[in-house]
Amino acid sequence: MRIDRRRLSLPGIPENHIGIMIVTETKLAGVYVIQPQRFEDERGFFATSFSAAEFASRGMANSFVENNFSFSKSRGTLRGIHYQTPPYGQDKLVRCTRGAIFDVVVDLRPGSPTFKQWFGVELTAANRSMVYLPGDCGHGFQTMEDGTEVFYMVSQPYAPASSSGVRWNDPAFGIQWPDEGHRIILDRDQAYSDFPL
Repeated sequence: MRIDRRRLSLPGIPENHIGIMIVTETKLAGVYVIQPQRFEDERGFFATSFSAAEFASRGMANSFVENNFSFSKSRGTLRGIHYQTPPYGQDKLVRCTRGAIFDVVVDLRPGSPTFKQWFGVELTAANRSMVYLPGDCGHGFQTMEDGTEVFYMVSQPYAPASSSGVRWNDPAFGIQWPDEGHRIILDRDQAYSDFPL
């Protein structure tokens, strides 16, 4: 993984108050883990979680049209793997704002050297890490605590006719989900056909 530490000058913030984001590219090209760095004082801290200029400089979506959140009552709730078919693919910036999740991205780009590979990372309210993924990748997560909330920004609105997915346990991907003892999954998410090997 490549880690890039960049200092960002923030409008309206004094020069000596510099926000830093640590951006780490994963094994999937164009998929990043973003860790806001904190500027701390006696009140608490300040951090930058999104910069349109910074995202644009990396070829990432720098305009998001919807902010969404989901709430899962129980540990072991698995949502995904979802995506929207072209031309409605949703670039996403995902963060866990309460509780904890194991977040998964699947590369569904036929021309990609990591086609059908996956990447997973733990996102928690405490670590405040985020995942950015392009719209031609699939996304899902499994909750690791009761009462978990996930907030995500998307570059395209929800388009029901283009909504699709791949099965969470499809052998084409071999995703290694955490063993939470039980899983809560919608019938729809369990019914996706096998992805072509």
